[in-house]
Amino acid sequence: MPSEISFEFFPPKTSEGAEKLRVVRARLAALRPEFFSVTFGAGGSTKEGTWNTVMEMHAEGLPVAPHISCIGTTRASVRELLAGYRAAGIRRMVALRGDMPSGAAGGAGDFRYANELVEFIREETGDWFRIEVAAYPEYHPQARSPADDLANFVRKVQAGADSAITEYFYNPDAYCRFVDDVRALGCPVPIVAGVMPIVNFTQLARFSDACGAEIPRWVRKRLESYGDDRQAIRAFGLDVVTDLCERLLARGSPSLHFYTMNQFEPTAELVRRLGPS
Repeated sequence: MPSEISFEFFPPKTSEGAEKLRVVRARLAALRPEFFSVTFGAGGSTKEGTWNTVMEMHAEGLPVAPHISCIGTTRASVRELLAGYRAAGIRRMVALRGDMPSGAAGGAGDFRYANELVEFIREETGDWFRIEVAAYPEYHPQARSPADDLANFVRKVQAGADSAITEYFYNPDAYCRFVDDVRALGCPVPIVAGVMPIVNFTQLARFSDACGAEIPRWVRKRLESYGDDRQAIRAFGLDVVTDLCERLLARGSPSLHFYTMNQFEPTAELVRRLGPS
């Protein structure tokens, strides 16, 4: 097992979802993650949910890192969030450009790109927060070119990011090449591999199409062949993702960040398979 792991949640939208998440995070906390992160919806659509979830987890003594995205946000609203998190004693956050709100043409707000948000956080709070940013081993789906995407990543780091978490992927060569390319540009920050358990193929295909994460043809074909056999999909998915994690750790990923989808079993089983730390 990696010496450090971390888990991502999304803020629940119902009281039932909130109660389920309390149970899930209590169980995952037993795996001793470095931190939990909590996402921030398109255009800040879940900002209040993020705040409430983060504060509840922090009150429970869990190491938590809120996401902040810049699309659709103002300097004043981000300044208020930063002040609140700092007053609470939270020391880590994930700074992202974020998804465009549905139907928005230009992303109203004071920030256009994540590097501007990172720079603003540093201006407002100095070194108080450890800032994570996103990385895209298979390149951001809206990047003009691979070179442009790499340059955008370097700008985020130069603006003050401490480390990065990748979008999920299933090709370890993509991660290794991305890290090599970034290092060649003089960018030394840790780049943590993001891992998505395979549980529901239909959902995974939809997410992957949206974020530009490629499902290798051989994996896609096997998953398609199982139809509605959820047990077969999960068993095959565990084998594929366990092998991916082992390869990533062998190739130097400093830790693993699991996109839990607010579920316990898939992530816990992957961590178990990777063995004791």
